[in-house]
Formats: sequence, structure tokens, C-alpha cells
Amino acid sequence: MTDALPPTPVLGSLHALQVPIPYPMKTVTVLIDAPAHGPVTMIDTALDTPEARAAIEDGLGALGLHWSDVDRAIITHHHPDHYGLAGVVEERSGAAVHMLDVEIGRGERYWHLWEEWLPGHLKHMRDHGLPKGSLAEMGADNRRGRDRVHPATRVQPLREGQHVQLADRAWEVLWLPGHADGHLGLWNEESSVLIAGDAILPRISPNVGLYAYTRPDPLGDYLQTLGKLEALNPRRAVVGHHGPVMEGVQARARELRDHHHERLDFIKAEAGREPRSAYALSLAMFPRDLNTSGRRFALAETLAHAEHLRLLGQLYRTWDDASEVWTYHA
Repeated sequence: MTDALPPTPVLGSLHALQVPIPYPMKTVTVLIDAPAHGPVTMIDTALDTPEARAAIEDGLGALGLHWSDVDRAIITHHHPDHYGLAGVVEERSGAAVHMLDVEIGRGERYWHLWEEWLPGHLKHMRDHGLPKGSLAEMGADNRRGRDRVHPATRVQPLREGQHVQLADRAWEVLWLPGHADGHLGLWNEESSVLIAGDAILPRISPNVGLYAYTRPDPLGDYLQTLGKLEALNPRRAVVGHHGPVMEGVQARARELRDHHHERLDFIKAEAGREPRSAYALSLAMFPRDLNTSGRRFALAETLAHAEHLRLLGQLYRTWDDASEVWTYHA
């Protein structure tokens, strides 16, 4: 047994587990739906670590269930703290694993082609200013993340606008891109409850980063997602971290939009003052000491903002032959 918190009732037969992860957020939300009649569903699976496995086993046990009882797993997005145990669930119970169709082709595929894609991932970081001396450390940090993911062997697509049954209710599948290209949400209008994953969080801003394999304007995608969440105005949202449930989604969506507009103004001013790479700009936007993983997120997020401005025609990008990096300028 672990000292994990017991399952938290969310709605009817839907319960939330707070599963430990070795990241600053401390836990990730894993949902279990165990209706009296119908399939047992797990939404997100946490990382593949002994601590996460034990916490999920305890949570299932508290609901009178075992791994073998899980009939399907729905993954909100491919990030390791949400997808990591998907293959384990599949193996132990024969569960069907579902993701949004948009996420399967790139995000989920990333874990199967990781060795092939890593050089391009690191080159992308290097092209945007990551010091050459940091490449090996960044690669090792990526490998640590990969070692905590047990991919599923076959993933079935869900599509935006489709409906799935949870807690004896029909939930609409939403596409909420930005934090991940194919981020999935589930919306029940009758109860005004949104299963939001990391599309919105109460205490931190979801990382919106531009990586080698992502869509070209993740920040533009995310600003549209915030508009969608503001219009939905759910009474409650089940969130991936610092939850499991939050209220005030509409107000939080507005706060996050203002936050990103402030960052866009900051990047535009900094690049106008002195042409710099995205990495150099990230040191200005995130000046505190960060570990390797934190600096990777900072670079990717800064790059997402710089590229959004470039696509709007408010910044320009040129290749610096001397330093072999892209430079942003007004």
C-alpha cells in the first residue's frame, strides 16, 4: 500500500486519483470511471514509475477493481505524465487505448520513433540557440523521459465531435490544441463539467512550446483554445495538475490569454532592442536558474511566442552564419 490519497468522487461513477510524478507539479490526475453496468474507463495513465503503478493499483483497489478490469483508456495527450502507462494498461487487461486522431500521427508516434526523431529534436534546439555544450545534457534529459513511457501497441482514434459514455452520460470529444497538438477534452453540457487535462490549469500556465515535431504555431492554437474554453464556461473542470477539480474556468482562460499577450509584448520589445536567438530571448524571459528540463521548456515556450509574432509579421527571422542559429529581430 502507498500513502496516496483515496479516489475523489467527481461525478457519478467517475473518480479522480492523484498519482505521484517526479516533477514540480508533484501529482497528475488519473480518472477512473467504474459504472455499475458498462466499461471501466481510465482517463490518462501517469508515468511508468513504480510509485505511479502502486498509486494506481491502490486507487483501483479502493474502487474494488484491478488492472485487469480496465476496458479502455482515453489519453488526453501524449506527454509522458499522461501517456506513460498506456502500454501497461493495454497489456494487463487488453484495454483499448484511445487518443484524438490529431495526436496519434505525431505526438503518440513520437514515442515509437523516438530514437530516429531525437537528432532532429536536438538540432531544432541547437538551430534556435541552445549552446552546443548543452546538447548532450539535453539528450540525456530526453532519454530519462522516454524511459518512463511504455507505449501502447495500437491506439484507436477519437474524433472531434464524437461522443463517449462516462458516468452514464454522453461526453463530447473536443480538440483543445496548444499544450499538445492533439490535446483532447471531454465535455458534458448537462452537468457543465469539462475533463480538461492540461488545456487549462489553476495555478500554473500550461507549457505551450514549439518543438521539431509540432504544428507551426502552437501559441496561436492555444489562444483559440482559450477562446473556446471561455465560450464553454464550464461550471467545473477536471484538470491534470493542482486539482483534481477547478472552478472559474472562464476567468482563468482570460487570465492566461492576458498572460500570453504580456509575454508577446515582452518578446517583441526584447527582439526590437537587440536581435537574438530564441535561446537568448528565453534567458531574458525566464532569468531564474532552471534545470535541464526547465530550460528546455523555457526555450520551447519562448520560441512559440517568437514564431507567433513572426507569423503575424511583427518579427523577422534570419540565419546567422557565424553562430549557426536563427536570430529574431524587429
